[in-house]
Amino acid sequence: MLRLAAHGWELDLLPNLGGSIGALRHHGQDILRPAPANPTDALQTACFPLVPYVNRIANGRFRFGGRSWRLPLNFGDHPHSLHGVGWQRPWQVTEQGEDRATLALDHPGGDGWPWPFHAEQQFRLSGGGLAARLRLRNMADEPMPAGLGFHPYFPRHADSRLTTRVSAAWTADITQLPLARVAPDHFGNWAEGDSLSRPALVDNAHEGWAGDARIEGGGLSIRLSATGADGLHLYIPPGADFFCAEPVTHLPDAINRGGMDSLAPGGDMEIGLRIFLA
Repeated sequence: MLRLAAHGWELDLLPNLGGSIGALRHHGQDILRPAPANPTDALQTACFPLVPYVNRIANGRFRFGGRSWRLPLNFGDHPHSLHGVGWQRPWQVTEQGEDRATLALDHPGGDGWPWPFHAEQQFRLSGGGLAARLRLRNMADEPMPAGLGFHPYFPRHADSRLTTRVSAAWTADITQLPLARVAPDHFGNWAEGDSLSRPALVDNAHEGWAGDARIEGGGLSIRLSATGADGLHLYIPPGADFFCAEPVTHLPDAINRGGMDSLAPGGDMEIGLRIFLA
């Protein structure tokens, strides 16, 4: 574990566990859901990177560059490939200071993703909270599809509310692939602020995100903002003491639906994330 501390903030990083965040605290109070002692899976952590694609690729199959590709199914008995490869690989610490750190991942190609890439996460603490950046560079000699996201877990309390603006939401089938584009308030009146105590599972994509969200509850008002990501995926499991608000660059299965970026050889893309107190 690598710990950063500055301005009353503490950030625990878990480079060997998918380049994840283990905890984010302000004066000892958890801002993100903390990982348990000795976590063994990035899904147990406070946040992990989504690279080089976001969410699901249906049945791990797609066509790109005139060829058909098949990815390994990397999430137990789930029928789709999930969240890329970065969350299941160790990252290297390439820079470290009291208030900042950089983690890097070099993927040689194959073994989960056909194209080689270089990914980098930069973290910095200031009086204004946490700022993070996730960058991706295509190291192949041909174009590759690409997408990025962050997967933060926030504590959820009985009085927790989410306020944010999106232009639309997507319903999903039983395996969580998008089905139909619906009104932005289909799962909650987020524009006016709505309770995070939902009667049924929410695991749904939202598009046209304004890039800013407020999370209130438990005596805190947390702000989430992002750049380079116009999607927000919400994961709100009933009865759990956490929920996820994930800034992302594309919808689930976008690679099969014409909605995923393509990076030229040597091309880069990046997203930024800030978590702070309002």
